[in-house]
Amino acid sequence: MSRALLSLGSNLGDRLAYLRSAVDAVRPAVVAVSSVYETKAWGVEDQPDFLNAVVLVDDPARDHWDWLRTGQAAEQAAERVRELRWGPRTLDVDIVTVDGVRSDDPQLLLPHPGTPERASVLIPWLEIEPDAVLPGHGPVADLLAARPASDRDSVRLTHFVL
Repeated sequence: MSRALLSLGSNLGDRLAYLRSAVDAVRPAVVAVSSVYETKAWGVEDQPDFLNAVVLVDDPARDHWDWLRTGQAAEQAAERVRELRWGPRTLDVDIVTVDGVRSDDPQLLLPHPGTPERASVLIPWLEIEPDAVLPGHGPVADLLAARPASDRDSVRLTHFVL
C-alpha cells in the first residue's frame, strides 16, 4: 500500500524550483521521476503555462494519508494560495494513485478523478511506467490514445531535469 504516483504542477514563480522542492520532499522514497513537460492551463485557461511532472514513490511506512500530508506540506512550503479552483499556483501535488487503495473520501479521492482526461499526467506517467494501469479505468496507454490529438500535442517536453 506504500507505492504511489504523485502528479506535480507549477505555473507561478520559479516553476522548476517548485517542482524540484516537491521531489525533494519525497526523497528517499523516489523510485522514478518523469521528464518535465510544459502545458497550457486546464480548467481556468487565462493563466501562465504549467510545468508538469510525475513522481513514482514507495515507502512501506507511509499510507495514502501520509502521501497526502506530504504533498500538502510541500505545497505549504511553496506558499501555495488556494483562491480559485484550477487557478494559478506555485505548486500543486496530486495523489494520482496508491497501490491497492480506493477512496471516495472528499479529501482524498483515489484514484484521482481527473486523471483519465489529463494528458499532462498520462504522458509523463507512461514515460516512467509504460505498462501502467489506472485502477477502474484500464491501461494508461489506452486512456492517452483516447484523448484528442490536440490534448496530446499540447503536452510539450522541455529540456528541464528534476
